[in-house]
Amino acid sequence: MKSTLKIGVVQQSVGSNNKLENWTKSAKRVKQLAAGGCECILLQELHSTLYFCQQEDVDAFDLAEPIPGDATVYFGQLAASLNIVLITSLFEKRGSGLYHNTAVVFDRSKEIAGKYRKMHIPDDPGFHEKFYFTPGDIGFEPIQTSVGKLGVLVCWDQWYPEAARLMAMAGADILFYPTAIGWDKTDTLDEQLRQQDAWQTIQRAHAIANSVPVVVANRVGFEPSPIASAPGIQFWGLSFIAGPQGEILAQANSADDQVLAVELDMQRTENVKRIWPYFRDRRIDAYADLTKRWRD
Repeated sequence: MKSTLKIGVVQQSVGSNNKLENWTKSAKRVKQLAAGGCECILLQELHSTLYFCQQEDVDAFDLAEPIPGDATVYFGQLAASLNIVLITSLFEKRGSGLYHNTAVVFDRSKEIAGKYRKMHIPDDPGFHEKFYFTPGDIGFEPIQTSVGKLGVLVCWDQWYPEAARLMAMAGADILFYPTAIGWDKTDTLDEQLRQQDAWQTIQRAHAIANSVPVVVANRVGFEPSPIASAPGIQFWGLSFIAGPQGEILAQANSADDQVLAVELDMQRTENVKRIWPYFRDRRIDAYADLTKRWRD
């Protein structure tokens, strides 16, 4: 692992299902970050298209694609041309009737360095993901790259300390969360603020509990629902990078397409782990019930 690593995050709005248009928009931001010295760059969840999970629509499966496919070819070539590690996200068609929400990592090459299939799948009004995505089946395994082991998780995974812990236990140097979260416009301002605060706090807690930086790329902007009576989703942006004690190193706003760039001091991360040896003091002999659904 390098002693310092410059990390980049792309936060952007999506206005259509024109994949090439959205990829080009992402690529422009990625090139901007790479030109500024970023060696590892994170894109947000399902950045190729509109967030189609606002309704259950079988025609939306046409948006999925195989791995390898057009998206992985495009972003693999981008990573190779810029000599960067690039973390992308796509709607994976694994087989007929079998789909995943998948993050794909490229390591300075057009070849795929690794992938992660979203494990925790939500089902809420406006977020009908269980209709589209089969839960991941390749576990919580960090992806080895030239800049270290990357613990890549996806959106709803961010609420589960078990996921972050298992990635860290497998040696993840940094946790990455491509995400697409927001609220419906009928929520009160107080509720919106509570949701935002909870979302950031839980991810900062993952940094603290595991003594690793956390990098989050969230979608931004309003996307109307295809259902006339539904309120749509206001994606709240606020992408951020936190250090190993949960400290905010950079944060985007809640309204605009933006990029973030931070040089992480990875030696400091090592020092924090030595001062706060949480893994040394874990009582693994007493945790067996964590594998149960509930303690009846």
